[in-house]
Amino acid sequence: MTSQEEHKVEEHKVREQSTSNTGDRKRRSGRITQNFFLHIHATRVHVHSMKPTYTFGLGMILGFLFLIMVFTGLILMIYYTPSVERAYHSVKDIVYLVPGGRIIRNMHRWASQGMVIVAFLHMIRVFYTGSYLEKRSLNWVFGVVLLVLVLMSNFSGYLLPWDQLAYWAVTIGSNIAASARELTDLLGITSVFDPGGFMKNMLIGGDTVGQPALSRFFTLHVIFLPLSMIVLFSLHFWRIRKDGGLSRPQRYRSDKGTENKWLAWPVLMWTELAILVGVVAVVLLVAIFADAPLLEQANPAHAENPAKSPWYFLGIQELVSYSALVGGLLVPVLYLAFLFSIPYVDREDEYVGQWFSGKKGLRLVLWSAAGAFTVVLVQLVILVRFGGLRDWIPGVSQWFVMLLNPATLTTLLFLLAAEVVRRLYHSTRMAALVLFTASFVALVMFTVMGIWFRGPNWDFFWSASQWPTV
Repeated sequence: MTSQEEHKVEEHKVREQSTSNTGDRKRRSGRITQNFFLHIHATRVHVHSMKPTYTFGLGMILGFLFLIMVFTGLILMIYYTPSVERAYHSVKDIVYLVPGGRIIRNMHRWASQGMVIVAFLHMIRVFYTGSYLEKRSLNWVFGVVLLVLVLMSNFSGYLLPWDQLAYWAVTIGSNIAASARELTDLLGITSVFDPGGFMKNMLIGGDTVGQPALSRFFTLHVIFLPLSMIVLFSLHFWRIRKDGGLSRPQRYRSDKGTENKWLAWPVLMWTELAILVGVVAVVLLVAIFADAPLLEQANPAHAENPAKSPWYFLGIQELVSYSALVGGLLVPVLYLAFLFSIPYVDREDEYVGQWFSGKKGLRLVLWSAAGAFTVVLVQLVILVRFGGLRDWIPGVSQWFVMLLNPATLTTLLFLLAAEVVRRLYHSTRMAALVLFTASFVALVMFTVMGIWFRGPNWDFFWSASQWPTV
């Protein structure tokens, strides 16, 4: 065989290999477009989106936790009875009589708790990577609404066991909903205009937690909220596809066609399967070794002391102890307004896909975290050691107590710091980094205070071992 003939044979082999590779890519792309479960993904995914340290898989983990919660919840519904007479006993039957009931209930409980944590972590990741930029504002709004729904779903399920923990946690939560009464009482108009009482009545169906509250919470928990979350999850995933996949730095904007992209099948699919198996394994292990709490049956005549709301609302309960109106209404509303407004105020697209918007942003985040920690810690130390304004000035007007407390002072200081940074750096992104970081650090600190350092009568204790015995 001459060299010319050998060259032709080699060219023929290369063409066959190229045709084979093209056909293989088409077959793999076809699997994605022709299968419903694979169709929710684009045929290709950018390599930057697959970096573990960029997303940490938090969105997928959140979705899988939701699936676990739905699956276990459907099983629990078979045995649960939503009445004040039978609710507690039906839960005990699930735990002690139904085969595997203890594990199913534990998985449901810890998956729901995990959703709260992962939802916050996912929001933090999206914010610090600027993933709401470049016309992704609508998906950020969907995400914030999903976070609210996750909290509502968790709170609505809190009452269903109908034990002492559930009853008094929801009682505290309903009282927080009536926080506006502090203002209407000061104005002397509560008898004719009572928005706080309206909110409380709408939540629990009366002045105290009873059958109307249990019925409402059960309906919210098993019908309205799950369906709403399914709709929002669908819209969230749809927007990711619509926006061209996950966010990535602008240096990848010039990538065209298949450049720097992998086929979703099998790379992404196997990654998702591995995360699903890992999430199920972790939730199952926790469910085996840690039981969901179940105290004695709810007794309205015997109040828990301290009566605490669910842990994710304890930061708000701590603020409410300073001022019901400010801590229970104004601060939460301002925080939600800030979250919703972020993508419409910050439009500096050059920071999309960058953790902390570069070194300058990272320095601001660290300084903001340290500053917020110091501000909140100093105020808490002063409160614990010297008391509040009413302890310093007996008989002081409630107006001053409402306006001068850690909730209002912390909020004003953080807003001032963000405005100073905006003027210094001429950047709304830098200002948003400061305000987001400071407010989240404060939320964590107030929550920690409520979880571990508040005891009977909401007094400060270093540990529960110091609580007075009755």
